[in-house]
Amino acid sequence: MADLALKQTPTEAMIGSLTLPVGGWSDTARKDALARLQGMGLPQRRDEYWKYTRPDTLIQPEPVSAALRGSDDVALFDQIDRIKIVFVDGVYDADASDDLAQEGITIDRLADMPTDLHWARDLYGTLEKNGQTPVARPLAAMNTAFAPDGMLIRVTGKPSKPVNFIYRRRTEIADAMLHHCIKLDAGAEMTLLENGPVAARFNGVLEVEVGDQAAFHHVRAQGRDHEQRAATHIFTRLGTESAFKSFTLTANGMMTRNECVIELTGDDAAAHVAGACVGDGADFHHDDTVFVTHDAVNCESRQVFKKVLRNGATGVFQGKILVKEGAQKTDGYQISQSLLLDGDSQFLAKPELEIYADDVACSHGSTSGAIDEDALFYLQSRGVPAAKATDLLTLAFLAEAVAEVEDETLRDEMTGRLTSWLERHAG
Repeated sequence: MADLALKQTPTEAMIGSLTLPVGGWSDTARKDALARLQGMGLPQRRDEYWKYTRPDTLIQPEPVSAALRGSDDVALFDQIDRIKIVFVDGVYDADASDDLAQEGITIDRLADMPTDLHWARDLYGTLEKNGQTPVARPLAAMNTAFAPDGMLIRVTGKPSKPVNFIYRRRTEIADAMLHHCIKLDAGAEMTLLENGPVAARFNGVLEVEVGDQAAFHHVRAQGRDHEQRAATHIFTRLGTESAFKSFTLTANGMMTRNECVIELTGDDAAAHVAGACVGDGADFHHDDTVFVTHDAVNCESRQVFKKVLRNGATGVFQGKILVKEGAQKTDGYQISQSLLLDGDSQFLAKPELEIYADDVACSHGSTSGAIDEDALFYLQSRGVPAAKATDLLTLAFLAEAVAEVEDETLRDEMTGRLTSWLERHAG
């Protein structure tokens, strides 16, 4: 057996350590995802889209360990009236969650859906599979195959409350996979909030189908679980005159890779994805990888990513806008910027445009720099202490990304969280 284990590839070893759920409506999608995973293999450092980020701890069969720390992230949205859905170590906790029966929305649990008649059968794994072209995303395929839990949400109206996924961690080696599917019918609207430490190692997939004239708002706070390794994936497809807006705040964590794959397939649709990241220390590594495909007329996309790095932290941004033939009147905007608070931190960026239509307005830019010394001097000359002046300039730098949060209350929550982080990391 020892010789056999030595001959296994990393992909075979990882698959061998996991249990494939069988039966029910997701069976076909899971088996298809497993076959795709076996064909493409798990990511390696030599892969083009992983050259800046080491996937080692995300693909090893052995669980990783992360010390349990007190965190107030689970209370982040407590001032907001919302539908709370709680997961503990990656498992749904019904006792800690709210009643899932709400007007204008149906919420089911992935682990409790054995019937072949469920609506999610046509969505589960579909957007993830589409998102594998032209760039392979094997961790997402692994999730579709093996994720044991998650939420299936269908929005038929405009619920009065946002849905809040609250993640809690109780064990040092919690290893979680969650797969959420959300379908918004024509004209529907919902807001999804996410917060809290999920697990020591987390692999997450969120598939969102946005129907014609529907709107999906997403605000996520990735917590101060300092030793967490996480790979998250958002796959979304937009219908005619629909809107998708997603914002992620990341404050610490050892290694985080957030992928977002967006398909604009209906005319006059708009998709915004943004992130604000603050990291401290040589162990901090944060990677945003985004792929936006314009495949319809008169659509808009925005990518706005800001990272503040200090004490040897590393930030990565890989973003692409693909405009297909016939996708005229496209408006695509992409900006990625880093603020380096010392000489040891680094920002690695790979912005891309690929355009096959001739009537478009697309732009991308990426910059990396230090605090503006003239602005710092100006504030200090007016009596603002150096540390406070640095914090003010840092918040101003992050403001464009935070401004992508449409709701003022949620936007203030994100700004407050950033301010708290700066205060804790002063000096």
